[in-house]
Amino acid sequence: MAADGQTVRTGPLSGITVVDVSRILAGPYCTLMLAELGARVIKVETPETGDDARHYGPFVNGKSAYFQSINRGKESIALNLKQDDDRAIFDDLLATADVVVENFRPGTMEKLGYGWDVLHPKYPKLIYAAASGFGHSGPDMTRPAYDMVVQGMGGIMSVTGHPGTPPTRIGMSIGDIGSGLYTAVGLLSALYHRTMTGEATKVDIGMFDCQLALLENAAMRYFTSGVSPGPLGARHPSITPFEAFETSDGYIIIAAGNDSLFRKMADGLGRPDWKDDPRFVSNPVRAENVETLKVEIEAILKTDTTEHWMSVLDVAGVPAGPINNIGQAVNYPQAAARNMIVDVDDPITGPMKVIGNPIKISGFADPTTRAPAPNLDQDRATILKEIGR
Repeated sequence: MAADGQTVRTGPLSGITVVDVSRILAGPYCTLMLAELGARVIKVETPETGDDARHYGPFVNGKSAYFQSINRGKESIALNLKQDDDRAIFDDLLATADVVVENFRPGTMEKLGYGWDVLHPKYPKLIYAAASGFGHSGPDMTRPAYDMVVQGMGGIMSVTGHPGTPPTRIGMSIGDIGSGLYTAVGLLSALYHRTMTGEATKVDIGMFDCQLALLENAAMRYFTSGVSPGPLGARHPSITPFEAFETSDGYIIIAAGNDSLFRKMADGLGRPDWKDDPRFVSNPVRAENVETLKVEIEAILKTDTTEHWMSVLDVAGVPAGPINNIGQAVNYPQAAARNMIVDVDDPITGPMKVIGNPIKISGFADPTTRAPAPNLDQDRATILKEIGR
């Protein structure tokens, strides 16, 4: 903390100020990553209610732990952008900011008088980032969207789950998180472009676009065959063996991603004959005989535990891993070694653990603690003082 009580920010984005009028997840996840990289994020919220995410559980002592996880280390000021006095404050914030981030439906900021066409002439150095359901162009531009809507529309749900089962949502908000990450990438590119040219730009991110961009192999299978792929459960569509296999006490993932790894696996599992078996000699033929190979692999794996086979495959040099539940994942020793579980000491909730920053950059500290998420309007006095009000 500095002498004035403000957080001392370090990181490659130290000195960058972000005015964040986004809410819930896509925009706030983007600005969380910017804050983790050292930017100052001033969260502009609706008076009285604030960000909708403040009202999503789980709660600790009445404060949303969900909100904490996405908005830690930010500042909050409540402004009604339909009232003249608060608009004047917002204008002063924009005048001193490097970036403004919003994730409203296209047209909302324009109705408020804060669209790119208005802001760019007024604040020529201000980068504008918009994350919306379908972006700022196209026939679906003004449609509302939530994470699950774009998961469905973008095709990801159609390839998730097991064959013959109903469409399955991915177990985290990949629609929001994906667009938040792409928005952050766009913003960082825009900041670099501004540094090189002096020109500020608009970053326009559509959640639907991001879902398409994440389809990778599934899209290419469609483009090359004309047939839409379906769900495959816990296996890779074109690499074999590359899936979850049953052991005597659970499951293990084996990812033999090339012929060399397959041969190592065959030796490790005591089946060197597989290496010369015409059904398994190369990845293309293994893919044709995927079910036959799975039966033979599981006949061996079911004779002992996941832990035993993990040890065997580690010695053999074959990529493998258990299927952890969330508790096992966050308590896995590698997570602690990489500082991926950090502490927040919030005056309302008390000490709380949150997920750390996966971006490790040499020369910049990765502290074991983080500043808490702000209470609604918590930083109003400090912010107003800074802008001379």
